[in-house]
Amino acid sequence: MRQIVMVLGGVVGAVLLFGLYILLALSWSYSEGERAGVLQKFSKRGWICKTYEGELAMTTVPGIAPTIWSFTVRDERAVAQINTQLGQRVVLHYEEHRGLPTSCFGETPFFVDRIHLVENTAPVVPPAPSPSR
Repeated sequence: MRQIVMVLGGVVGAVLLFGLYILLALSWSYSEGERAGVLQKFSKRGWICKTYEGELAMTTVPGIAPTIWSFTVRDERAVAQINTQLGQRVVLHYEEHRGLPTSCFGETPFFVDRIHLVENTAPVVPPAPSPSR
């Protein structure tokens, strides 16, 4: 009987430590920042654990192939905002959470929590130089 109690105590202790690790990994961010670009893809994906995943096309110079940045969204308010801004130029605020044990929390370590629409999407083009005589 004593051995069963010790084994159960060990299992419960391991589960509690694992839960504490997950709680710490989700509440403490490794980094945070903002990325700007065009929202090109956003969907709810997963076989068992459904998560919201998206892609942001970031370009620095027109005419150059964009860099694709994948992100995850857990906040339902941000999901609603992102769905209305697809195809628009936006700024996404994110937190990076490293060390999450499964993809049930998201397929990427980047969790978007806020979105801002970029109002002026016209590129800034310097005036052409006047011809010299």
